[in-house]
Amino acid sequence: MSTGGDARASAATHITSRDNALLKELRRLSQDSAAYRRQGRIWLEGDHLCRAAMARGVRPAMAVFSESFWPLAPAQWAQVAIKNVVLTDLLMTGVSALESPARIAFVIDLPPAPALAPDAASVILDGVQDAGNVGSILRSAAAFGFGQIIALGGTAALWSPKVLRAGMGAHFALRLVERIEPQALDTLKVPVIVTSSHVGSPLQASKLPMPCAWALGHEGQGVSAALMARASLSVRIDQPGGEESLNVAAAAAICLHASAVACATGRLEGAAQL
Repeated sequence: MSTGGDARASAATHITSRDNALLKELRRLSQDSAAYRRQGRIWLEGDHLCRAAMARGVRPAMAVFSESFWPLAPAQWAQVAIKNVVLTDLLMTGVSALESPARIAFVIDLPPAPALAPDAASVILDGVQDAGNVGSILRSAAAFGFGQIIALGGTAALWSPKVLRAGMGAHFALRLVERIEPQALDTLKVPVIVTSSHVGSPLQASKLPMPCAWALGHEGQGVSAALMARASLSVRIDQPGGEESLNVAAAAAICLHASAVACATGRLEGAAQL
């Protein structure tokens, strides 16, 4: 009679060789920021990202387990993917881009590229290059009701492993529009707001429209002149402490939160007048 363990073992592909072709594909997917575009698949490493994907109804094409974790993995992990792959712990370490490799990873199909939604509350990323900053901005966008990310050229690849880790699952709550040419912004029906450390109205004194599109620029150069020219409103974040500028991810969190507060206040005032 077969046991549950036997059934699980027979349902997985075990890889023990460094020369395995699939192993090489997984290593490229986990360590090369542009590999997802070539392979059409995305590497999600660790419990948190995998759970975030499942919570949004994503069914992975493949679940990858370390050999030591595979016998202990909950049934939901062992049954969710179309295919299960088990790597020796040493091979899992070699595939992982983390200092402390996770015990589980998913490979999911790259979602079809969505069209730009003209009316959506959005964040425009204009050459934001640091993957950590991009992921953090995605988290703030999801938290404060900005459902669309528009990534112009020069921005870090949105589905790269580093951005995914920094996003902590926010990707699955957002409409991600990548590699957009600036002229495509002509289709936007929401006002564009830009930020600066030195010019524009103080954020706290500005009447913020909602929905809108916040434009955030390169860590050193800021928003491009062409995008500044498209803006309906320019605001600055006053810094009484005297720092020259804020990190772009910190600035994004402040601006998006301010929009969310303004929107909520407007709804309350409107309700009070009824």
